[in-house]
Amino acid sequence: MLLKLIADEPRHGYELIRVIEELTGGSYVPSPGMVYPTLTLLEEMGHVAEAKSESARKVFAVTPDGTAHLAEHKAEVDALFARLAELANVQERTDAAPVRRAMSNLREALINRLGREGVQKKTVHDAVAIIDEAAQRIESL
Repeated sequence: MLLKLIADEPRHGYELIRVIEELTGGSYVPSPGMVYPTLTLLEEMGHVAEAKSESARKVFAVTPDGTAHLAEHKAEVDALFARLAELANVQERTDAAPVRRAMSNLREALINRLGREGVQKKTVHDAVAIIDEAAQRIESL
């Protein structure tokens, strides 16, 4: 993934982290502890090299060996980026503002109603039944 992003245009580590976050709609943000050692490995393998840049950060560009490696593994790279796109689609559908608001409302209602002193077990069971019914109705949409 990092090699493909660098092949698209020279980039530094922080930019790679940001681009991956954008590609996944915010559902995945690689840690610097994953990105920087991988950049070092790619450099040691001869797939990337430090590029001349006016940036204070170390910018990497793809090498001919890196381009050849990407070509050899094109199907795998394409599949990986398709998975990233699907993560973004899922994130967009499930983390939309109205969904977050509704889930927050449910949480607050549960805390307010079930957090009271002396709540009967029947009330808890009734609340659970309502949530289970709502889940079943959502599944059947």
